[in-house]
Amino acid sequence: MPVAVVSTGSTDGQVPARVEGVSTGSTDGQVPARGEVVPTGSTDGPVPARVEEVSTGSTDGPVPARGEVVPTGSLHTTALGDQGSRVVFLHGLFGQGRNWTQIGKALADRHRVLLVDLPHHGRSGWSDDFDYLEVADQVAGLLAADDPVALVGHSLGGKVAMLLALRHPELVARLCVVDVSPVAYAHVSEFERYVAAMQALDLAALSQRGEADLALTAAVPDPTVRGFLLQNLRRDGDGWRWQMNLDVLGAALPVIGGWPEEQLAGTAPYAGPVLWLAGARSDYVLPEYAEAMARWFPTARRVVVKDAGHWVHSEQPEVFLEVVGRFLGSG
Repeated sequence: MPVAVVSTGSTDGQVPARVEGVSTGSTDGQVPARGEVVPTGSTDGPVPARVEEVSTGSTDGPVPARGEVVPTGSLHTTALGDQGSRVVFLHGLFGQGRNWTQIGKALADRHRVLLVDLPHHGRSGWSDDFDYLEVADQVAGLLAADDPVALVGHSLGGKVAMLLALRHPELVARLCVVDVSPVAYAHVSEFERYVAAMQALDLAALSQRGEADLALTAAVPDPTVRGFLLQNLRRDGDGWRWQMNLDVLGAALPVIGGWPEEQLAGTAPYAGPVLWLAGARSDYVLPEYAEAMARWFPTARRVVVKDAGHWVHSEQPEVFLEVVGRFLGSG
């Protein structure tokens, strides 16, 4: 696969030194850091009038056959913008669609943006287990072949996005996979620690959110990650509850860390354009994963963002917007 360069700020044929995209088999092409960190869960600032929040239907019913688009289920979505091409954002594990709010607002002047709460997360419905193909097909139910989308997914949402593109390529005009690979990961221990710490919280004894933050500190020392997890802690009358389906997601960590290779038997690679965006400090996109990415997504081009870890879009939002904006085009 040839080396390719992605320009994010130039229109005269010159490539800015700070953004370089490379083929999936290379580790070159670091994106210099710029911009300040924006927490992924932030919803500060006025929401434009064109924002529309929707919850749709029921999640009941059997797991679909491969390639079958199922009803949308009770997927909560937020829409921003009313013109241009459609861009759909999928969050990571324990996240919510609103984690993409700042990115979505920045793109809403030239794209129709949809932020999705994945099943078991946010205000979307729960079921008794987690299955990647079922989740991908539920999200596919939000889309239409006569209006294919640019699909952007981070981490768990990136795997859902890849599977949706593979199973329903007619629905996806282009794909952006953020800091995840189509492989089974061995390192889910940090998430197991997070789940155990959240499950150990005595919600009935909490009087304020700060007590939960303090109780999680030993298991989750990073205050940014702790705040990300605690966005899921919600008031429920006089008490508290977890908004995400903590028990099912915790039990499904081996599935979430995996990749349904056998279930994809007979599935053709996705032929559309693919941007594979990685944080330089993250171990979710490594050179040894390039073969799997190239096999499923032969057109993929990788961009590595310097001074970013797993949460690329919140750690380097300006660089993320430049790279993704260029990939999406003018709308």
